[in-house]
Order: sequence, then C-alpha cells, then structure tokens
Amino acid sequence: MEETKGTPQTRAKNKYNAKAYDSLRIVVKKGNKDIIKAHAESNGESINGFVNRAIDETMERDKASTTE
Repeated sequence: MEETKGTPQTRAKNKYNAKAYDSLRIVVKKGNKDIIKAHAESNGESINGFVNRAIDETMERDKASTTE
C-alpha cells in the first residue's frame, strides 16, 4: 500500500505547486538570510517576492543595456 503524507489539502496544494511552479534553491552566506528578510519585509515583501522582483528587474535592465 502506498504511504501518504499530510492532509488531503496539503497533498492537493503540493500537487498544484509541482504542476504550476518551478523551484529554485539559492544559497547565501550565514547571516545574509536575515539581512535579506529584513530588507524584503521593510518593503512589504516576502523573501520569495523580493527575489523574484530582483530577478525580474535585473533581467529587464540587462535586456535594456544590450539593446542600446
């Protein structure tokens, strides 16, 4: 018999997330996580939201600089 973990709601969320999102793992030096978290929170963001915004803005800036 197959082992199931978590509630049906958790399993459904995990199934949706696996289908809808890619996952990245980033590694930062000790202590930087707290600095990043504080910065994100000071701007009303989660760490994930901040990282996504940083990536989007950097990619947009890089794209603009290559088309000049």
